[in-house]
Amino acid sequence: MDDALLRTLTPSVIGVLVRRGADFAAAEDAVQDALVEAVRVWPEDPPKDPKGWLVTVAWRKFLDAARADTSRRVREVRVEAEPSPGPGEEVDDTLQLYFLCAHPALTPASAVALTLRAVGGLTTRQIAQAYLVPEATMAQRISRAKRTVSGVRFDQPGDVATVLRVLYLVFNEGYSGDVDLAEEAIRLTRQLAARIDHEEVAGLLALMLLHHARRPARTGPDGRLVPLAEQDRRLWNTRLIAEGVDVLQAALARDRLGEFQAQAAIAALHADARTADETDWVQIVEWYDELVRLTDSPVARLNRAVAVGEADGPRAGLAALAELDPALPRHTAVAAYLHERDGDPATAARLYAEAARSAPSLPERDHLTRQAARLNTRLRG
Repeated sequence: MDDALLRTLTPSVIGVLVRRGADFAAAEDAVQDALVEAVRVWPEDPPKDPKGWLVTVAWRKFLDAARADTSRRVREVRVEAEPSPGPGEEVDDTLQLYFLCAHPALTPASAVALTLRAVGGLTTRQIAQAYLVPEATMAQRISRAKRTVSGVRFDQPGDVATVLRVLYLVFNEGYSGDVDLAEEAIRLTRQLAARIDHEEVAGLLALMLLHHARRPARTGPDGRLVPLAEQDRRLWNTRLIAEGVDVLQAALARDRLGEFQAQAAIAALHADARTADETDWVQIVEWYDELVRLTDSPVARLNRAVAVGEADGPRAGLAALAELDPALPRHTAVAAYLHERDGDPATAARLYAEAARSAPSLPERDHLTRQAARLNTRLRG
């Protein structure tokens, strides 16, 4: 059973149904029903034309649902007059589905869930497991999202920037359950890059590849978080790094810089260093300057403070940090690191412990707690 094929075909099959007269919500439901049927039937009787099979079954599911709903009799008459089941016109609606699922009327969480369902082809159960929420909760979230976009015309232009932010949110969720969201985000971004010639799409793909390349070294055998400077770089995926750099260079050559290209350039500089000591921090600061110019993001400014601390010394980093809001997430952890670099272990230990109490994840909390304990042990010695 080729799950990847099913997920790849999902958006184009939804598109066929929408063009035949189904609204988006009804089309998506029908396609999900067809996917369930495919999982049941295909292992014993694989179709010669998988897309045609899915279109046929999904269309029948849609008609059955329409007939069962007496309030939609008028619509049933209209859809019965549509072309007979089958692939029909070869129109790739995947890009429009990306835009629809990233509609500005949706919350980020709803846009992510709908994208994974309609474009990614994942089941509600898989998405719920990935986000560690009950299946019923995720089903309600997806249903509300589908109702929100059900009246939107399928051929309306969409906002590429919004789509990219949704995909980046998927990627940053990492993985849990039986769906690896980081890999799913890369797959969907590759799919988008094949359909739209846009330098920031390429920039996001490069950023994902370069970050994902470091994943094998990001945690130790015991599950502990391993900071970038301490990672075993032999574990980094050189194939993904090479691909990410190639994609990035092609995007930068177009001379239309965007935030994802700038972030990818920073990741590429980290990937290019054979050891942490060989990192080109001066150039990384320059790229953070570009990123701040493009986004004015507090997070970018925070990361820039770390880079300044590496390039120009910890006191320069602390001076840059002093310009930022102390309530910024991870501000305290950065302050702890820079104070330790500046030779003030007592202040660093106190700040590490404080940062641990507000850490956004269990691995990060444990890492910060260990840092505080390490310095306190040294101070007692």
